[in-house]
Amino acid sequence: MCHHNRFLLLNVAKSDIISLVFQVDETLCPFKLSQEQLQLVKARMRAGLEAGLKTKGSSAIKMLPSYVYRTPDGTEHGKYLALDLGGTNFRAMMVNFKRQNARLYHKIYTIPLEIMQGTGEELFDHIAQCVSDFLDYMGMKNAHLPAGFTFSFPCEQTAIDTVSGTLVSWTKGYKATDCEGHDVVSMLREAIKRRNEFDLDIVAVVNDTVGTMMSCAYEDPQCEIGLIAGTGTNVCYMEEEVDAELSKMCINTEWGGLGDDGSLDDIITPYDMEVNQNSINPGRQRFEKLTSGMYLGEIVRQVLLDLTRGGLLFRGHVTETLKTPGIFETKYLSQIERWEKLCVSVRETLGLKGTCDDSIIVKEVCGAVSRRAAQLCGAGMAAVVDKIRENRGLDHLNITVGVDGALYKLHPHFSRVLKDTTEVLAPQCNVTFLPSEEGSGKGAALISAVARQIITSRTGRWTLLDIMQQFRRELAKGLGRDTNPTAALKMLPTFVRSIPDGSEKGDFIALDLGGSNFRILRVKVSHEKKQTVQMESQIYDTPEDIIHGSGTRLFDHVAECLGDFMEKQNIKDKKLPVGFTFSFPCQQTKLDEGFLITWTKRFKAGGVEGMDVVKLLNKAIKKRGDYDADIMAVVNDTVGTMMTCGFDDQRCEVGIIIGTGTNACYMEELRNIDLVEGDEGRMCVNTEWGAFGDDGRLEDIRTEFDREIDRGSINPGKQLFEKMVSGMYMGELVRLILVKMAREGLVFEGRITPELLTKGKFETKHISAIEKSKEGLSKAREILTRLGVEPSTDDFSLVSQVCTVVSFRSANLIAAALAGILMRLKENKGVARLRTTVGIDGSLYKMHPQYARRLHKAVRRLVPDTDVRFLLSESGSGKGAAMVTAVAYRLAEHSRQIAQILSEFRLTTEQLLEVRKLSQWCVCVCVCVFPCVLCHYLTPS
Repeated sequence: MCHHNRFLLLNVAKSDIISLVFQVDETLCPFKLSQEQLQLVKARMRAGLEAGLKTKGSSAIKMLPSYVYRTPDGTEHGKYLALDLGGTNFRAMMVNFKRQNARLYHKIYTIPLEIMQGTGEELFDHIAQCVSDFLDYMGMKNAHLPAGFTFSFPCEQTAIDTVSGTLVSWTKGYKATDCEGHDVVSMLREAIKRRNEFDLDIVAVVNDTVGTMMSCAYEDPQCEIGLIAGTGTNVCYMEEEVDAELSKMCINTEWGGLGDDGSLDDIITPYDMEVNQNSINPGRQRFEKLTSGMYLGEIVRQVLLDLTRGGLLFRGHVTETLKTPGIFETKYLSQIERWEKLCVSVRETLGLKGTCDDSIIVKEVCGAVSRRAAQLCGAGMAAVVDKIRENRGLDHLNITVGVDGALYKLHPHFSRVLKDTTEVLAPQCNVTFLPSEEGSGKGAALISAVARQIITSRTGRWTLLDIMQQFRRELAKGLGRDTNPTAALKMLPTFVRSIPDGSEKGDFIALDLGGSNFRILRVKVSHEKKQTVQMESQIYDTPEDIIHGSGTRLFDHVAECLGDFMEKQNIKDKKLPVGFTFSFPCQQTKLDEGFLITWTKRFKAGGVEGMDVVKLLNKAIKKRGDYDADIMAVVNDTVGTMMTCGFDDQRCEVGIIIGTGTNACYMEELRNIDLVEGDEGRMCVNTEWGAFGDDGRLEDIRTEFDREIDRGSINPGKQLFEKMVSGMYMGELVRLILVKMAREGLVFEGRITPELLTKGKFETKHISAIEKSKEGLSKAREILTRLGVEPSTDDFSLVSQVCTVVSFRSANLIAAALAGILMRLKENKGVARLRTTVGIDGSLYKMHPQYARRLHKAVRRLVPDTDVRFLLSESGSGKGAAMVTAVAYRLAEHSRQIAQILSEFRLTTEQLLEVRKLSQWCVCVCVCVFPCVLCHYLTPS
């Protein structure tokens, strides 16, 4: 109890004062939380948030996806109806958005207790009646308006534009039957249909917390958290990378459930237990029962009742009023904690003739209960803001929290204690609390506007599942003999029929040509004690004039590098088997023959397209005449990656490159490959998926920036998928986006430098550097400074977001295509659950700090019935070319051994003549001798 309060107890004897103070303090002590206790609550809230994200709704904190992907950006416009149900009142609101201004009209309707706790049909009929009255009031009953439905109870949603919300459980005193587990939007539509007086286009169902965040974000773009502190309590926030399609999504935490698993038992008082036991949902919403307006007044009443029974209040006189549950409302806490209304409020509320001394004690009780509530909310908020800060890899976070609720707005001290607690427990975050003036209704209208934009933009547009299915259809089309000529995916047979089985051995050369560097490896596979691989390699530059020169010069360069390598290895006199990794689309008719279909990755050497690259290389080697080579296999780099990883994991049956370019291969059933004879066994198929969309199938998801990149490329209209996802183009995508944002004054204060306008100045490696969690900010500063701009803190954030969006899209599109391959493997094998390994190589996958995690997560969401191991190729595709050669060498050796064994059964001409003579004698014997013998035995005696 405060010292100046105790001093006022003048009419009580000194010893009695001391005793009274001690006993009241002892009663209120459990409500006074130490900083250590609050830190524990913060840690438990953080653990609950993480658990909720991982367990998809089965934890105490549900972490429900809201499918709100962004906050308002000022482009929202038009008239929207907002319906707001969340407490004892229902509010209907008309909002007109125009030029970043909003005009609002609303009416409030009471929800009687018998409706709140009646049937679901009665509740939604009542809502429909209120909407009908409001539309009459606005004179808009004949208008077909888009509407957002703020439904402030835990709901499971599947998407913002599918407009459904399945009620998980009632809270805040609602118990309407036949609603839990049902879609509340459908129930509202049915009620509207029953009235048959008006129609609504319900385009979004929204939690009040999300509505509050959106409403405040309309005023402050830094608002990415919503808090309700009123009849109930809840928080939502923008979480990173929850959905496979976009980089952020608002999550409705339903944090009121913290403690339902017993995690708050050490701070729960006997008064809280009593309140919980007498509630309509015992054991549930334990955190909410410690912090929300529905319960604080009842907690105070329980404490006052206990103190009165102990003779410490009201001279021990317990009235029937004081014993009545619910009589002490939370709004009285706000009144009592304002000094000027203290005595009057207590007397009027409790029907007691209490002294001012009694009033002081009552005020102490109210203060202890409300302060604890604010501190607990502050501890929870500290957990949320710290999580956001760490998600974004920031040392310091500036963020705004949109707040609504009577407890926050009307209580004289709640907001201050909440802010102070948050600041103490999250010192690295600068948190601004912004009260929502119009409540969550305006937010619901804003989400309706956002949802309408999403719906409009998705006309003819695909989700990742759509892309996956479209890719699967293209796979099948590419495999068909009749459909292959018009297919974007060429599905090229590689004539690689097996991954390594562990028995390979020998000394091999591997050539790896696919970018600005040319690599040569010597790979020795031995079986002394266990299978081991020794590799020696050298990298040679491929100059730009050779890349863009003639084919003769290119292959002369390759032959020259190979000669140099063999001389350094002292193996010029040996004729070793050679595997040639040629990382461009080739049509193969056998393993050691590959006709280049088209150049990719900036290569334009003349006279090569349509030619057999093995023949061209052999010609260049023969022209030199100083060494010989046995080129046994021409291999795509993707196949090489699969074979490299297959050497370590024999379940590997997919290979992917995600680097300068991108491609994939996989083991297809031979019976499905119309381009190759035979039905038994499998063969690796090179999909050449970089060309996915060259037939126009990706037009709905290509942006103006994708089109600009394509127009400026050396192969317009080709490799469109690759241009959306690969390392060669992602940095340029970011640069083009930043240029447009600067022109519109959104970044760099509208300044555009010559460096920013220079093609290629922003490289994909810069995206990786900026998205690193710790040093990303300093790297962004360094990179942007080199572009001649002086970025602000907001600029850093925006540039980082642009990088995230571009890299996130790349990972998601790759995931959709890979998911299509995995689904095909699963169906080919006819298994309920596929277990497989995907071998991956490429600088983008290896160097980007978030790419691999995003890709893995998206794949597992798209193909949930699959156990996929992602195996990084440590040695690149060069080792894979050697492995393909080793397998070919093994198979050739087996064929030779079989031929040798069978050779013993091959007869010379002389031997065949002897057999002929013998066979003639046998015929004679059979004809002349056997009848006599048979007659002897068969003739009766």
